[in-house]
Amino acid sequence: MMLKDILNRIDGMREYAVKLLMDIISKGGVNPDYGGEGEYDKAMYILETVKNWGLGEVKTIYVNDSRAKNGVRPNILVFIRGETSEKLWIVSHLDVVPPGNLNAWTITKPFEPRFIGGRVYGRGAEDNGQAIVSSLLAAKAVIDAGAKPRRTIVLAFVSDEEAGSRYGMEYIVSNYPELFNKNDVALVPDYGKSDGRFIEIAEKSILWLKIRFKGLQVHASTPHRGVNPHKVAIEFLHLVNILIANRFGSENPLFDPPYTTCEPTMARNTAGSPNIIPGEHEVVIDCRILPEYPVDELLKSFKNVASTVREVFLKEVEKNVYPEIEIEVINRFDSPPPTSADSPIVKTLIQALKELRGVEPVIGGIGGGTLASSFRKLGIPAVAWATIDNTAHMPNEYSNINNLIEDAKIMAYLMMRS
Repeated sequence: MMLKDILNRIDGMREYAVKLLMDIISKGGVNPDYGGEGEYDKAMYILETVKNWGLGEVKTIYVNDSRAKNGVRPNILVFIRGETSEKLWIVSHLDVVPPGNLNAWTITKPFEPRFIGGRVYGRGAEDNGQAIVSSLLAAKAVIDAGAKPRRTIVLAFVSDEEAGSRYGMEYIVSNYPELFNKNDVALVPDYGKSDGRFIEIAEKSILWLKIRFKGLQVHASTPHRGVNPHKVAIEFLHLVNILIANRFGSENPLFDPPYTTCEPTMARNTAGSPNIIPGEHEVVIDCRILPEYPVDELLKSFKNVASTVREVFLKEVEKNVYPEIEIEVINRFDSPPPTSADSPIVKTLIQALKELRGVEPVIGGIGGGTLASSFRKLGIPAVAWATIDNTAHMPNEYSNINNLIEDAKIMAYLMMRS
């Protein structure tokens, strides 16, 4: 009966949920890495809300960043004491990406939210405002019902998720290890599908490489006098495709696609005319690597391919040897081991979805990264889950209020039963 009371209370907060989400969106929060002033205003609003509600003990962690408003990146941890010291972490992020092309925002301006047809529109509505509000509503309903969670609940509202988390979750993990215990579990409501059935328990490793092919610029009518870096790049990419298929070609059914991918995404060269063979060609490759393969192994293989290709095109001109191939790592994420499907957080979430929604959950992995990885690195079982229409980072981003309310109910279930 206690759980039923909590769920009814969440239903009764629908109108307030709309106001809360719109207020949060209006506070901005564009990450300073993308030219914004950071999360300070949003964090202060949430902090005031939490204190007014009397949710629990609050810990604030400010990380210095001269680019941000008031020179800090705020992180808020709200502790609701349970029957045990084992924690259920529910982690949402405060920062958002920039709006992008303002002309593409046809329903409202990015930080002037509107509620239309059951949806709240605005930058950060889905990513990650919906999760922030859902977790707050769930916690408020539990407190107002006079219930005591089994685990101690930690609502974490963190900075910098959109740019690596060095001012957010990664900073907390590195500097406050006493907050974490291997008996903890974590929910990261930052990935999901519109039917709410998908539970993410694994992530691929990520490797972004910038590769520069340096040849010798000549007139296009006399290619024999130079070294064409385009051709060097083409051969390199061809051999990389063969490499991935032959040495990194196993499949893991947790993922879609179930294999390692390495895709060229950006290219640049120094030619300013159709009749110039340029002296340099640059390509960026985005690799999403199955967790069973070490990233270092793939990186070493890329360097071996570069050596092979260089020998194919090797040419000496006036005591200079061409081509040169330089490999620069511009982003790297080594995926920790997946969360076990038998872990308490997975089992309880499956149970919640079956009981409250009558759906059969699907367990799997993704190619992107979430803050669940911060917990998995510590050996803490974590899942990424939410009910979202995947409008994050798009113009006219929105949160469906029905999704927000129903997700709050699932979170409340986890608070009481996990």
